[in-house]
Amino acid sequence: MIYKILHTDEWVALQAAGETSGAPIDVADGYVHFSTAEQVRETAAKHFAGADGLMLLAYDEGTMVGDLRWEPSRGGALFPHLYGPLLLADVIWAKPLPVQGGGHMFPDDLA
Repeated sequence: MIYKILHTDEWVALQAAGETSGAPIDVADGYVHFSTAEQVRETAAKHFAGADGLMLLAYDEGTMVGDLRWEPSRGGALFPHLYGPLLLADVIWAKPLPVQGGGHMFPDDLA
């Protein structure tokens, strides 16, 4: 499983349209940023610190439609990047990512 963090308004837009080019950073970089289970907490802390109103979306990288590439990023770690639209049909689950005690509370079933 790989994970995407979206603001609630971005999630609502994805639900309405069925696909999106991603968040503004995704559009600027030309691909949709994902994180693995091991990376997503650091991603939240680094890029979404203190942000409320977030959604965590889970995707099965083995069944996703599109050009998914594993490319080096933070500290040389490989991160999944999707070159193409993020599809609502590929979402396995979406759950709120609330802020509590200064950090984000991740779901218990994070793979």
